[in-house]
Amino acid sequence: MDLKMNVRKPIFFERNRVWRVYKGGKLFSGFFGDAPEDSLYPEEWVSSDVLALNGENGRPNEGISVVRGTGVLFTDLLREYRGELLGDRAELGILVKLLDSAIRLPVQCHPDRAYSERYLNSTHGKAESWVILETRENACIYFGFRNRLTRAEFEKAVAESERNPEAMSSLLNRIPVKKGDVYFIGARMIHAIGAGCLLLETQEPTDFTIQPEYWCGDVKLTPEQMYLGLEPRVALDCFNYAISGEAAIAAGRREPVLVSDNGQVRNEMLIRFSDTPCFAVRRVTLNGGAVTDTEAPAVYVVTNGSGTVSYPNGSAPLRKGDYFFLPHCLKGQFAIESREQMEIIVCIPPEVKK
Repeated sequence: MDLKMNVRKPIFFERNRVWRVYKGGKLFSGFFGDAPEDSLYPEEWVSSDVLALNGENGRPNEGISVVRGTGVLFTDLLREYRGELLGDRAELGILVKLLDSAIRLPVQCHPDRAYSERYLNSTHGKAESWVILETRENACIYFGFRNRLTRAEFEKAVAESERNPEAMSSLLNRIPVKKGDVYFIGARMIHAIGAGCLLLETQEPTDFTIQPEYWCGDVKLTPEQMYLGLEPRVALDCFNYAISGEAAIAAGRREPVLVSDNGQVRNEMLIRFSDTPCFAVRRVTLNGGAVTDTEAPAVYVVTNGSGTVSYPNGSAPLRKGDYFFLPHCLKGQFAIESREQMEIIVCIPPEVKK
């Protein structure tokens, strides 16, 4: 098999559902065509070169995408053909997920880069963004403290959560969400995905989560799952206690910024590099048009409709639920078109510093 041919076209992957401690995935039925049921595989890791931190529950190479029809790990392809795939980049630098939560996830936060360098031996933290794709009834997220509180008050709530499952969620702003809502979750910001959210998450390329609640649904978490192997006092230093209330909500909520719209192609920025240097997220809506000013390298996810992707020496059909990685070597040699309506979300790696 000539693997090099696989880097001269959009790279599609085998499905890549990942184990988590929470149940979900039922809404994947309408997105991917999966069975309409919840399970402990509620996440699809998209064009991923990141290993899931699942401990004893993990499978070999869990989280890492496999190139469709080849059995080749994306990490191996990136290592062998880094220049063609990434250009001057040393790494892809982002992780994209689709996830559907059937229950409220534990209250949590993620480290920034400084914290990761100090305690987790990584140059990446885990800033992330959410685009809500579908919802179940009463879907919501929890974001930011409702009121200012001290570190000691937060520690008390952590302890109380062992006997009272809502001791910590009651401290947060509960925000109803609907399809199309966009949120940026900065590192160290307290949050939790509520029950009933199918969302697309773009983030820094780590699986670092500090979630000091004792329970995830009816599962009691281990200290490793709660504190990421850190001492509790060190783990709780990761939370930002300085922002709360409406200021916290405003720090997360994002409104799409219209870049262009000619009636056939509408371009919007959902997350900009002015929001975070870690990634950007663009939404392209086609109405019988074509787009050629494409990002590469980048991850493309078809969130609605159908169309075609064309490239030198080939083309491929696209439909809702398809996703692919566009290599650097195809920049300027690539087009997406739809005779009807199609929506695509483009997840863009960090800008290369000159």
